[in-house]
Amino acid sequence: MFLVGKSIPEHIINLPRTFLETPFGQMMKPQIEMALKGVTQGTGTGPAPGPSVQPTTARAVPPAPQPVAPSGAGTVRVVSNLSQLQTELSSASHSCAVIFFTSSTCPPCKAVYPTYDELAAEAGERGTLIKVDIGVARDVGMKYSVRSTPTFMTFLKGQKLDEWSGATPAKLVGNVRMLLEMAHPAHPHRQLRLPSLQREITTFVMYKKVPPLEKLLQKLPVAFKEGPGVAQVIEFVKLRHSATEPVADIRVPDLHIFATTLTSIYSTLPNDTHFAVVDLVRLLLLDPRASGYFAEEAQHATLLTLLAPLSQDDISSCPYNLRIVALQLVCNLFSTPLYPEQLTSSSSPLRETCLRLATNSLLDSQTSLRVVAASFAYNLAAFNHNARLDGKPDPLSEEDQVELTASLLEAVSRENESVEALHGLLFALGLLVYEAPMDGSLIDLCRAMGVTDTISGKMKVEAVQKEPLLKVIGELFSKGL
Repeated sequence: MFLVGKSIPEHIINLPRTFLETPFGQMMKPQIEMALKGVTQGTGTGPAPGPSVQPTTARAVPPAPQPVAPSGAGTVRVVSNLSQLQTELSSASHSCAVIFFTSSTCPPCKAVYPTYDELAAEAGERGTLIKVDIGVARDVGMKYSVRSTPTFMTFLKGQKLDEWSGATPAKLVGNVRMLLEMAHPAHPHRQLRLPSLQREITTFVMYKKVPPLEKLLQKLPVAFKEGPGVAQVIEFVKLRHSATEPVADIRVPDLHIFATTLTSIYSTLPNDTHFAVVDLVRLLLLDPRASGYFAEEAQHATLLTLLAPLSQDDISSCPYNLRIVALQLVCNLFSTPLYPEQLTSSSSPLRETCLRLATNSLLDSQTSLRVVAASFAYNLAAFNHNARLDGKPDPLSEEDQVELTASLLEAVSRENESVEALHGLLFALGLLVYEAPMDGSLIDLCRAMGVTDTISGKMKVEAVQKEPLLKVIGELFSKGL
């Protein structure tokens, strides 16, 4: 083109660089440089034109870094011998695995490395993707009779499923995704139309209403108000709920001193004043700085001082106002991400206490108590539901799920008055059951308790039959069990 007065187009000038920047070009770069070495450095015996040049000494090329075998879900497992390979296959015996047989002298193999890495990230914990160089791991090549690279083998539940050769990314992607689907088939509940349950729950039920503070403070016993650190907490609560300035600018009182005072004298205070103390703590925990402190307190001493007496099987002697503010307090624990993990951990003493308090209140004669108890059950079920939707293990143990579901089913069967209470009960129930293992104890419990008939019966009760969730939960149980 330069012969007719036109410059060489940019895309042609940049063609070599463009090629070398591709994965295949990077792989071929050493061979290309070696082939051009004689051209770029000269092969003739005569002197090169131009100024005299001193002979140069060839610089040693540093050895290529050896690949480090990655570990963990979402990464390709690189093995170098048969023992390592068998260990990886054994760990995937309950799911699935893919073996990629490659070699250092196989350019097509290297061309599909990026695709294989992406598939490993996509699979995550659902499958194990393995890479083995049969030039290094000769025992592996002999064991599996690998005659060419790239070769792929898939395993499902510990048994060989398929084998193929060739660097075809589309085929590799299709086969691996099909394998993952076979190992982890979609839950049948996903085939149902249940928009209320087929989404992440982004809000929890909390009780942030502030009562007339002066009236509340009047009900606090003098012995408590005069205790170390209590006056500062009272002042903090006042400022926080009447402030026009940013709450973060209000200095947090010494919570350690307050907690020490509370735990030491709470049991000595008159029983009819306990609700006021608990309500003050409820308001205090609305501040994330305060809730964060108590969430990390050893053995949750302060909260258990307030809640443990209310978690007994027989709480008929406990005043109504104390029980309801305590339930509101445990609902407010979901205002920080620190507490839900504690409320679902089998090793946390807070879990059993709060769960017992809620289940005992689900069947209470007081409608307001049933509503707040249903709210806590909803929060707990929502936290577990979100983890399940995200593909993570259920934070709430199966035993706790069964116990909570049994209480919810019994409460639903008895609820003939309050639409608000029934709404919370049904939502919590649906969140616990949706995508629960079909062969698990939770589904067995629902079948044994005749949940379908229970929901159908609610639709005939005039006071609550207009609750929209009855239809949603009814479909879940009629088609999803």
